[in-house]
Amino acid sequence: MTSPKTIRDPKADHLLTPQNAAVVIIDYQPVQVASIATMNKRSLVSNVVAVARIAKLYGLPVVLSSVNVETGLNKPTIHQITDVLPDQTIIDRTSINAWEDEEFVAAVKATQRKKLIMVALWTEVCLVFPALDAMHAGFEVYPVVDAVGGTSLEAHRAGLERIVQAGAKPVSWIQLACELQRDWLRKETAAEFAQIVFAEVGD
Repeated sequence: MTSPKTIRDPKADHLLTPQNAAVVIIDYQPVQVASIATMNKRSLVSNVVAVARIAKLYGLPVVLSSVNVETGLNKPTIHQITDVLPDQTIIDRTSINAWEDEEFVAAVKATQRKKLIMVALWTEVCLVFPALDAMHAGFEVYPVVDAVGGTSLEAHRAGLERIVQAGAKPVSWIQLACELQRDWLRKETAAEFAQIVFAEVGD
């Protein structure tokens, strides 16, 4: 059995690590989930919950945001996410583009992480707009492509293509988990890592 001769600096690593990344979750609310036309809604929820579980397991800072709850025009973040992150403050906005909300931007900057693992509904709107703005502001954006969805397949694809052309780095949620775990010898997270990944793969 071999192992790395040296441990890579987790803050300077070009790959995602628990020490250099934050998770941003935007607008996973009942109306948005119900309107998704690009994948099975149960799978979508399962995948974004996996992202939340991964963030919790590795201690990543999380920025969680909703839209129009305080105005009474929309319902809160789905319970499947808040059940995983019960103590997480939810930043409610009226802006369609989360990056145009001062509190949201301040929360992202407060993580002191430049790599943003981002999920949002819809792909073509709530993901694209803040992703473009975040990259313009100097952040790296990693959209989790199997935990987002759009109002049509064409809209979803166009949204992803637009941010990838601007420099976003797409990942899947399983890729995300493996990139953060990196080594089975990291015993403090290995068991739950396996539980998250293999429970889903085995379905």
